[in-house]
Amino acid sequence: MKPFTFKQFIIQQSKEVFRVGTDGVLLGALADIGNAFNVLEIGTGTGLISLMLAQRNSEAEFLGIDINKDAAELTKSNFENSPFFSRLKNIHQDFKHFETEQMFDLIVSNPPYFEASNSEKDKIARQTVELNFRQLVAKSSQMLSKKGVLSVIIPTEAGSDFLAIAEENQMFLIRKINIKGIENSKVKRLILEFSLSETDVLESEFIIEKSPRQYSDQYLELTKEFHVFRK
Repeated sequence: MKPFTFKQFIIQQSKEVFRVGTDGVLLGALADIGNAFNVLEIGTGTGLISLMLAQRNSEAEFLGIDINKDAAELTKSNFENSPFFSRLKNIHQDFKHFETEQMFDLIVSNPPYFEASNSEKDKIARQTVELNFRQLVAKSSQMLSKKGVLSVIIPTEAGSDFLAIAEENQMFLIRKINIKGIENSKVKRLILEFSLSETDVLESEFIIEKSPRQYSDQYLELTKEFHVFRK
């Protein structure tokens, strides 16, 4: 597959691994990385999100984990060929069985979100077969530092379930970004961030396109340090 070129790194892609997409770009650009020194990405895919976060925070160190062997190998290659390679590590492992004494300031994930079906296409990356929301939240809550943040991007329709699961695990919503595909449309994605401490919730709206195939000024500003836009 054709590589995806960003300003500071290149993402090699594979037919066996979920491709670079808008959800990953948004999470990589919007997740709260400012005060993080140790970052864990669950389900790295190509490694896109960690690479974007590494560009945004030059002090943070990253560990990526993916159950898919092809994804883990692709992430490893993309990490090693980036200018941030010394701060990026990844492993091939099932997060459900991952054990570490390390506590993380940021845990980030673009998690599986389709219920299991008969489709084989992107089965692990796109369906809640290997990792469901409850498993993701419960294990993440045990690995966060005192001021750590769990940051995810999910479909709007999954929001209420995810919030309920977070509450069950004593995780407090601290930030919510309502993402619309186009102006005057319904919210299609949510970026939700959780902490172990309760604070006021910061809520905002983000619009990807101002008209079909025309990025909004908001999106262009957000991604200007990453995307190579055609003139």
